Amino acid sequence: MINPATVTLPGRLGDPTLEMRTDPRSDPRMLALFAPFGLDVAAAELPVHRGSPLDDLLATALAAEQAFTGVFAALLAGVPAVDGVDRSVETVTGVDGNAITLYVDRPSGTQGRLPGLLHLHGGGMAILQADTAAAWRNQLAGRGCVVVGVEFRNAGGALGPHPFPAGLNDCASALDWMHDRRDELGISTIVVTGESGGGNLSLATALKAKRENRLDRIDGVYAQVPFIFGGYDDPDPALPSLVENEGYFIGPSVMTLMASLYDPGGRHRTDPLAWPYFATTDDLEGLPPHVITTDELDPLRDEGLAYLRALQKAGVQASGHVYNGVGHAGELLAAAAVPDLFDRAVRDVVAFAHGTSR
Repeated sequence: MINPATVTLPGRLGDPTLEMRTDPRSDPRMLALFAPFGLDVAAAELPVHRGSPLDDLLATALAAEQAFTGVFAALLAGVPAVDGVDRSVETVTGVDGNAITLYVDRPSGTQGRLPGLLHLHGGGMAILQADTAAAWRNQLAGRGCVVVGVEFRNAGGALGPHPFPAGLNDCASALDWMHDRRDELGISTIVVTGESGGGNLSLATALKAKRENRLDRIDGVYAQVPFIFGGYDDPDPALPSLVENEGYFIGPSVMTLMASLYDPGGRHRTDPLAWPYFATTDDLEGLPPHVITTDELDPLRDEGLAYLRALQKAGVQASGHVYNGVGHAGELLAAAAVPDLFDRAVRDVVAFAHGTSR
């Protein structure tokens, strides 16, 4: 019988001095890739907080966007592109009257219908652009999917400032466009998918579709490491990973910056369309099949797990898995170092998309 007094809690719950580089759970391959960029140590605290002036928040977000864009490009430089993928660009008009750029990737020379993926990129709904996920969309298309990437409006960065619900409205408009062109695009089904902030938008797009009686447009949702809680400057004890993995790749000040720009003043603090963590059983009942994936060393891990359990409690066909040894989106960002995890991620999204066939 285990004596509870001898059990050491994981991560910073057991040792508040730990960093990703000293946490014994960390995959050494990921650490070797991250170390030259300083991503293996505690994330730096930003010089802003939720109550900072908007101009200061926006300036900090723009600087963070520029830094992350450069680092992500360097991390993914070693991931070879898949040949035999055609790319086109479409411009559509959103429900707010704004222009939305869509990037369409599809396998060359294919006949018959293929699964469709509506991809929503990460960045906390506040920074980064669709091109940062171009390599990921290329991989998915190379495995036999038609992938539509959405250049939605951000709450900050070069495409901001457009707080909630602007970005979500753009994702919903892109979904409608894709649904209306199933025949033209040659797609059999539509799975909404995204990572981090894109995971939030994927889940929220489904919730919004249910509220608006538009669920016929969605055949499944695949959310990776979703950013869905919002209260990162006031952690919920029900989400111990926020403390266990604090500062591992992303810190609470970065997450709070994104949340503050997306939801200024916290006016939508418990609205599940802004923060799906707060979805009720009534919100979730009747949704299409979902997959929620999380990472062992991610501060966001437990909010994703909580959403998965809520889906299952509501009777939704939902499953998920945890990538051990890596931090936030490590199976994607550290693809060059952990190709086995990256390949599993690609194969799993594609397999889910094929499994939703009507």
